[in-house]
Amino acid sequence: MSTEPNNDSAREKEIEQALFAKREKIYPREVHGLFAALRIASVIALLGIFYGLPWFNWDGRQSILLDLPARKFYIFGLTFWPQDFLYLTFLLIIAAMALFFFTTLAGRLWCGYACPQTVWTETFLWIEQLVEGDRRQQMRLDKTKWDFRKFRIKITKHSLWIIFSLFTGFTFVSYFTPARELAEQVLNLSLSPWETFWLFFYGFATYGNAGWMREQVCIYMCPYARFQSAMFDDDTLIVSYDKQRGEPKGARRASIDHRRSGLGDCINCTLCVQVCPTGIDIRDGLQYQCIGCSACIDACDDVMDKMNYPKGLIRYTTHNALEGKPTRVFRPRILLYGFILLSMFTIFTHSVLNRVPLGLDVIRDRNQLYRETMGLIENIYTLKVINMDDKAHTYQLSVSGIDGISIDSEIDTIYVEAGNVQDFPVRLRADESSLQKRSNEISLSLIAIDNKELSVIEHARFLGPIP
Repeated sequence: MSTEPNNDSAREKEIEQALFAKREKIYPREVHGLFAALRIASVIALLGIFYGLPWFNWDGRQSILLDLPARKFYIFGLTFWPQDFLYLTFLLIIAAMALFFFTTLAGRLWCGYACPQTVWTETFLWIEQLVEGDRRQQMRLDKTKWDFRKFRIKITKHSLWIIFSLFTGFTFVSYFTPARELAEQVLNLSLSPWETFWLFFYGFATYGNAGWMREQVCIYMCPYARFQSAMFDDDTLIVSYDKQRGEPKGARRASIDHRRSGLGDCINCTLCVQVCPTGIDIRDGLQYQCIGCSACIDACDDVMDKMNYPKGLIRYTTHNALEGKPTRVFRPRILLYGFILLSMFTIFTHSVLNRVPLGLDVIRDRNQLYRETMGLIENIYTLKVINMDDKAHTYQLSVSGIDGISIDSEIDTIYVEAGNVQDFPVRLRADESSLQKRSNEISLSLIAIDNKELSVIEHARFLGPIP
């Protein structure tokens, strides 16, 4: 009897298992050391900024408030409008360039220390350790049968997770609705449907990603894990295991001369695996699952101290250094990325600091190209004046570009309230003899009477008959 169908079925099961494996919960061991302290400081600083900014006022207003209904975005005393969308685009380009620069320089620094997934996962792990205990206690608890004690511990942990997640959702919404106003609405149960949706949606996303999915987000959902290798080279600083020094690995006593026994410095304690938040073994080489958190470095250095071995069996190093080749930190790639990043940041900062909170759009009348009036050529425009300042201003309008061109309008000055957009019809007249061609470039200028620095010039076309 042929066994081919059975073999095909077995191969299909192997392929299916290779494509999908049921998640096994990872219990990261608590670790102490230099990099752990840096990671904790980063988490505290970033969470402090996220949760604290909505409660911090600047010039009598919430420091960061994205007022979508009014289409105004307040950021540390500056007011941005939808017309300033270019700044956001430029800022995102700078962020992308910074990611390229730091990844090429030192691997996945962003993932290990500043990524929101890492930051909130660390927080959820702290809560879990506070309630359930250390790694061994957590593993022992999960293996026990359900009883009142286990139920109480699990309910306490998830309750704290949910409260923290809902507060995270509240904070997210408070960047769009003032935090104090939002708090009153929560207490009075008077949230709008959209505020309610986003509070629970963001809270649910935090609870799911940081509480349940954890490393799955980094391994399977995050695209950065997939294309990071394109930015690495042999001089990129990455977390690496020194095989030449560590192999062959094996257990031994600290008093034994392991070199005479033919052993390397690695005692095969597996602590580097136990502290890894993604559950990989760094001794197998560079892997895309590694987020560069450096927990394995702290764990290994602690073991090396106890064994009286030199630190650095696992360390930040490069492929060239591991192979005994010279390492170049300031190589052309880094210098190019650094120059572009610095230039873009300088331009962005200068542009924001010297931004004029005044906009002017000139819209020609499309119904008629021009009119002849008493020997003069007349063009009609609509001026859209945008006062992006925090107070009202009166502006003086002037025009130039054609000899003798004048404004034929009753509008001598233009008054616009703070944060308002107003339209003003304007007629411009010029002598036909002053027109050099059918389409002539002109410039319309607005200058605030009370502040000469608030000025803007917009160019337009003045049309006339063919000379």
